[in-house]
Amino acid sequence: MAESDGQERTEDATPRRQEQAREKGQVPRSRELASVAVLVVGAISLMWFGQALGEALMALMTRLFTLSRAEIFDSSELMLVIVGELLHLILPLGLILTVLFVSGLIGAAGLGGVSFSWEAARPKLSKMSPISGFKRMFGTQGLVELLKSILKVLLVSGVAAYLVYINLEEFFELTIDTFPSNLYHALDILLNFVLLVCCSLLLVVVIDVPFQIWQHNEQLKMTKQEVKDEHKETEGSPEVKGRIRMLQREMAQRRMMADVPQADVVVTNPEHYSVALRYNSDMDSAPVVIAKGSDFTALKIREIAAEYDIAIVPAPPLARALYFSTELEQQIPDGLFTAVAQVLAYVFQLKQYKKGRGRRPTRPEDVYLPIPTDLQRD
Repeated sequence: MAESDGQERTEDATPRRQEQAREKGQVPRSRELASVAVLVVGAISLMWFGQALGEALMALMTRLFTLSRAEIFDSSELMLVIVGELLHLILPLGLILTVLFVSGLIGAAGLGGVSFSWEAARPKLSKMSPISGFKRMFGTQGLVELLKSILKVLLVSGVAAYLVYINLEEFFELTIDTFPSNLYHALDILLNFVLLVCCSLLLVVVIDVPFQIWQHNEQLKMTKQEVKDEHKETEGSPEVKGRIRMLQREMAQRRMMADVPQADVVVTNPEHYSVALRYNSDMDSAPVVIAKGSDFTALKIREIAAEYDIAIVPAPPLARALYFSTELEQQIPDGLFTAVAQVLAYVFQLKQYKKGRGRRPTRPEDVYLPIPTDLQRD
């Protein structure tokens, strides 16, 4: 088994490897499929259009053997006769050739599809190397081709011998038939023989097609390291992706911290979680979460809030519910409207109290805040 860097090629080819191979013209092909398709379809087309072709040929020969003296000695007249008779051959001969051409294309593209690659068509010195040629001759591919050739010879000779054996009586009848019926009878027998012999080669196709697919897949197999390298090329190195995610988190965190001064209140756990809320009646239909975090991030949010004199309200059940049920720059869930409204009312009353207006409000942690069961977190 082939090895690469000490590793065996045990992994199936990835879709990308298969696509690259197709771009290079490396697709499974079966020459037996193409050749047998041409032979079988050619035999059938001769049975369909052979009579018309034979009649056209007979008319051509009859006309050329019955030329007049004037036609023989007048080159222009002779040329007109020849061209006129050849035109009668165009239709039957063109039909047969067209059918053969189409069958050849379909047979060639039947396995692997239609694929054209300049790289595959480009001359390569390795293909002209005698050493490489000997390896192909005496390698697995050469052995398979030898076995296929032997099988084809045995099939053709065996089927032909069997057909001759079972049609001996018809051969003897040809000797007593009159001309031209014996000629037509012989042609019918011959065409049937050709068709059956060609059809017998389908057995080779049935063996060759799966082998070509298997061999192609084996040639494209990859080592575990190659699979890993390709994954890194397509998906990116895990280390690089991790670094990018870390930088993205840091940028998002910086943006989030820059929005904290816009908050109206910071609801805390009080130590583990902090959620900054903004409510601007001119632009917000409901309170919006503009920053949230846990542990160190929560502490940083509280520090910024204290720096900008933003109210910090300890309300553990509400802080946990907001932290786990909301996303940044999104409105709070409907179920938390009442609890958040009480907190915002406390903040407004506290501002009025600090200005000497009204009495000191009761802190939310000292009153009941309604938190729906489905939004509660421990």
